[in-house]
Amino acid sequence: MVAACGSDGDSGTTSSTDPPGLTRITFVNKDGSNVDLLVEVADDAAERSKGLMLRESLPENQGMLFVFEDESQHGFWMKDTLIPLSIAFIEGEGKIIDIQDMEPRDETIHKADEPYLYTVEANKGWFARNGIEPRSQVRLARTAPTSTPAQCGTLPAAVLACLPRKN
Repeated sequence: MVAACGSDGDSGTTSSTDPPGLTRITFVNKDGSNVDLLVEVADDAAERSKGLMLRESLPENQGMLFVFEDESQHGFWMKDTLIPLSIAFIEGEGKIIDIQDMEPRDETIHKADEPYLYTVEANKGWFARNGIEPRSQVRLARTAPTSTPAQCGTLPAAVLACLPRKN
């Protein structure tokens, strides 16, 4: 499978100040500090295939979270992607296993050497600028629809219990 580097679904933590359709995910950087990124969620084949293709820009602290059905080594390329990106490959327990930089319109297939369940794309260099590196953790939580806070922990729990699906 090859996924490209947009989704209008949402999941994870949303607050009244977050733009519609975006989810806040939290990385723990090498210093132990939390770093938030607002992401669109691509959780079906069509959304994963489109990804961030044909976008002319991406705000600095935004990106896209790709959610797969099972751990594997899904390939990513940049054929129709116009902006340089970095991609983090994340295993099922929420640990980053690799981060790679990708250039616009490049047809090189990017994937990690180990299976992963999630990837996050952000502007090229975003992970490095924020002290996020392989072995860093990713957390995803949200406020339940009833406005009752629900902490969902790392990504696996979030996928099972906290990723609302589009209607």
